[in-house]
Amino acid sequence: MGSVNRPGPAVVPRIAPKARLQRDEVRDREVLLYPEGLVALNETGSAILNLCDGTRSVAEIVQALKQRYGAEGIERDVTAFLDGLAAKGLVTYAPPAPPSYPPTPSAPPR
Repeated sequence: MGSVNRPGPAVVPRIAPKARLQRDEVRDREVLLYPEGLVALNETGSAILNLCDGTRSVAEIVQALKQRYGAEGIERDVTAFLDGLAAKGLVTYAPPAPPSYPPTPSAPPR
């Protein structure tokens, strides 16, 4: 398998279109379903993927998890988890959205 080109903490991860999060009542846990199978998730994996909504950057996901769990030094674990899923085509990365600036008032005509 090739390496995943993830440019940095500003990228925005999203669950790939071919996959979806679902509660598996038989396993009593969240799973990531995809056409070839499933990935059984622990509580942390589920929390990470639930934050992958296509609007939050990796850095924002890490920050939310730090606040939720009171954990420090989790950046490497979160990115390794996401990169592993990206290598299987289950997570995709998009560049960060450009900042939205308020419109500048136009100068009055002369």
